[in-house]
Amino acid sequence: METFVIDGGVPLSGTVIPAGNKNGALPILAASLLTSEELVIGNVPRIRDVEAMLALLAGIGVVVEWIGPNEVSLRAADVDPDAELDRDLAERIRASFLLAGPLLARFGRAVMPPPGGDVIGRRRLDPHLDALGALGASLSHGRDIVLEAPAGGLRAAQIFMDEPSVMATENALLAAVLTPGETLIGNAASEPHVQDLARMLSKMGADIRGIGSNVMTVTGGNELGGCRHEVGPDHIEIGSFMALAGVTGGEMRIKNTDPQDLQMIRLVFSKLGLHTELEGGDVLIPGDQKLVAARDVGEYKSKIQDGPWPAFPADLTSIAVALATQCEGSVLIHEWMFENRLIFTDKLVLMGADITLCDPHRAIVSGPSQLRGERVESPDIRAGMAMLIAALCADGRSEIGNIVQIDRGYERIDERLRELGAKIERRPSIAASQI
Repeated sequence: METFVIDGGVPLSGTVIPAGNKNGALPILAASLLTSEELVIGNVPRIRDVEAMLALLAGIGVVVEWIGPNEVSLRAADVDPDAELDRDLAERIRASFLLAGPLLARFGRAVMPPPGGDVIGRRRLDPHLDALGALGASLSHGRDIVLEAPAGGLRAAQIFMDEPSVMATENALLAAVLTPGETLIGNAASEPHVQDLARMLSKMGADIRGIGSNVMTVTGGNELGGCRHEVGPDHIEIGSFMALAGVTGGEMRIKNTDPQDLQMIRLVFSKLGLHTELEGGDVLIPGDQKLVAARDVGEYKSKIQDGPWPAFPADLTSIAVALATQCEGSVLIHEWMFENRLIFTDKLVLMGADITLCDPHRAIVSGPSQLRGERVESPDIRAGMAMLIAALCADGRSEIGNIVQIDRGYERIDERLRELGAKIERRPSIAASQI
């Protein structure tokens, strides 16, 4: 186990090149199971969740080779359809369940251990199972979830999601592209990473219409080919660096973004007083900004609420909380999607934040608060980044434990922060060093 040790109060300034989208890379890697031909995927973030997904694929026969610092080759010509997925690896990441769709479509059967991931509230598998069931798969479950295609394979169908689940939409796409006939996916998720997966599948030969909307039509076939594809920039990481610049007062340029993916993020952050500018594909954050929380017309308290795309991303809610601690005024944060996401705010309160947790979904943040360094533990990826943001603007030294959670979603974050001027070190935890 390792710990981040941070001396706060230093403005972070400089240029950042965002990593590839974590939530885009994982389903794209899973799509390697759909073809016997080679996929070459670039801009793949070197993070723990990606390493776990690649190890899962290698464990069932996919030939995996890093051919560049962030470029990986995958060839699934000799996959063993009877091989069991590594249970420990599957239980580390939520995205392990993305292997269900391609295994079922190509081989007719998928035996899935329960997936892992962040403990941020109830995360249903029902939309995945309903979608695959609509395509004809039968389900049995005990310790594992066993999905089997009918004789003759999956059948094209109309699928309507009971919620616009990102991963369930991705699983439906991954199965439908190898299911002959026309499948319609309604109430589909349309996040940037869902769009990126659909564009990559199109390069492989899939016929997908309605990319970017909540209704997609897939005309499936019996075979897909290989391709080269670059994972898109991670809009969640970009939002995290925007907040880091804002709370520390630094001047930052974030290069090679997709401004279309940032419209709601920039709008919501502007309600917290964080002004950003666009210069082509770069986002500029001016330094020394005074952050003032906006009021709604009639002097009502402003509210930030997450939701399915194109609403404010749920993965940035924790980041918005950390940013709001440094804003003059108060704001209501409504975490609509996950009932445990805001529980981490007690760590920010320990550091001096003025946060009232109204219920599991809502918190009122008042500021600006002079935060102080403390010892805290990271419960999940985004809460860990929120605590890192808080520590970097706090007075004194902070220690963040369980940073394996942060490493799951942010590539070389300590090295990249040092390049911006942060005083941060990665150290073995005391408990680990005494073993």
